[in-house]
Amino acid sequence: MKSTLLLALVLTGISVAFATPIGIYQQGTVVRMHMGDCQLMHRGFMNQFGPPQAAMIEDSCPEYTLVTDKVVLVIVGKSSSQLVPLAETIDFRFENKDLAIRVDDARKESKFSIKEMTLRSQWDLVQQHIEQELTAPPHAPVDTSLARGNRQ
Repeated sequence: MKSTLLLALVLTGISVAFATPIGIYQQGTVVRMHMGDCQLMHRGFMNQFGPPQAAMIEDSCPEYTLVTDKVVLVIVGKSSSQLVPLAETIDFRFENKDLAIRVDDARKESKFSIKEMTLRSQWDLVQQHIEQELTAPPHAPVDTSLARGNRQ
């Protein structure tokens, strides 16, 4: 009886280990989203930089900023239906040239293209600079008419 129970316990542990690989996912938070052109998708060098092609009606694709503890990624969805909730901690992993994201314990991963990658420390500095520019009082315009000798 004990050996049967032990065997069942070991087999259950092995099946759980293969069903959900531990340690392959990293975590990050989505802090920004906007819809942009799907132009950046992998379509080949000649299509991107070659002679102009006939205008195609393009769907807009979601573009997200994903912040992790070490890097900040700008990722682009492959269709307009790939939506990720903002301010959520999501699990992701790198797969070839794409980023595979699993949201809310979904069964299937969504694939995103990586548009940009920046170190978190550099991104924080840029964000601080932008915040300082937005909160700084506006500068008074300089009156240059007196300097040129234009007196009224």
